[in-house]
Amino acid sequence: MTELRQRTAREPDGPPEDKESESEAKVDGETASDSESRAEASPPLIPADDTPEVLNRAFSSLSSRWKNWWVRGILTLAMIAFFFVIIYLGPLVLMIIVMCVQIKCFHEIITIGYNVYHSYDLPWFRTLSWYFLLCVNYFFYGETVTDYFFTLVQREEPLRILSKYHRFISFTLYLTGFCMFVLSLVKKHYRLQFYMFGWTHVTLLIVVTQSHLVIHNLFEGMIWFIVPISCVICNDIMAYMFGFFFGRTPLIKLSPKKTWEGFIGGFFATVVFGLLLSYVMSGYRCFVCPVEYNNDTNSFTVDCEPSDLFRLQEYVIPGVIQSIIGWDFANTIPGHGGIMDRFDCQYLMATFVNVYIASFIRGPNPSKLIQQFLTLRPDQQLHIFNTLKSHLTDKGMLTAAAEDE
Repeated sequence: MTELRQRTAREPDGPPEDKESESEAKVDGETASDSESRAEASPPLIPADDTPEVLNRAFSSLSSRWKNWWVRGILTLAMIAFFFVIIYLGPLVLMIIVMCVQIKCFHEIITIGYNVYHSYDLPWFRTLSWYFLLCVNYFFYGETVTDYFFTLVQREEPLRILSKYHRFISFTLYLTGFCMFVLSLVKKHYRLQFYMFGWTHVTLLIVVTQSHLVIHNLFEGMIWFIVPISCVICNDIMAYMFGFFFGRTPLIKLSPKKTWEGFIGGFFATVVFGLLLSYVMSGYRCFVCPVEYNNDTNSFTVDCEPSDLFRLQEYVIPGVIQSIIGWDFANTIPGHGGIMDRFDCQYLMATFVNVYIASFIRGPNPSKLIQQFLTLRPDQQLHIFNTLKSHLTDKGMLTAAAEDE
């Protein structure tokens, strides 16, 4: 009996670890239920009207529907004008603008996560998020500088050292941030902090990686930068216009104002616009030639001999298709939200264009091969020279006399 009473008296206490886990589970459960009850009790938030006061006064006599039409139209024209200005200013300004847009998009997404979890007072969340943004940008832009400004990098000793150990430095910076994250972990909030760690990395993947692809597309030729962005802009505008005038059938519940009429009209309008814009731009070297850095003038150049890809080709439509369609294609010419709202499709388009260029367009770049060749040791350069000379002689591109000389 004495042993039974002693054992019974000890059992309610249990191991300290179990007691802590039960307490932690209770805290988590209470926190979740409290947050749910607060969410149910709180009234829906009404979005603030961010329309400039000048436009509010100018269109005060119109209905809200037509007021939104004119406000969106004016701001769209302003953004298109700004787009033309930055294109005129050249590749360097475009790279800076892409980076600024990337930072703003990152800020918007991270702020969403911070607003969700700020009540838990998690330490270093925003600091670590911006630190990881800096690390990832250092890695990607360092790769770009090394790739496209190779001669300039080799000419300057500090840049050459940074380029040589670039990936090791990038990894060290990231590892430092990871150690800072581990040190910031707070008991009973491990799960939430790892949620936010994952949120930050997914944001980096969506925003920074894809914005880096925009810059890669830019160096392949301005046409690969302008046409995709213009097609997304055209689709936004035409989908809104078709939906505004003809929209009757809702498209998805997530966006009640979107309609099937706007979706279909925007699709066909974008296809026609993309074909016409590509046709016009393919006739100018400044749009189709790759953007390269000239070391002699310390400036960007876009001069080349356009490839067959940008020359008009004749294609014969199969007879079966001609009999179905019955006409010849060749003779037929018949409020915007946040920054992320405007550029989410741009990032996806940039990724598609980059994959398309890598799969079907891009070939070996002679200038980059020569740059790499010049960094080899003299004996390696001589070996490549003799191999190349022998290969060209066998193909009959070099005569025996030239070989002897």
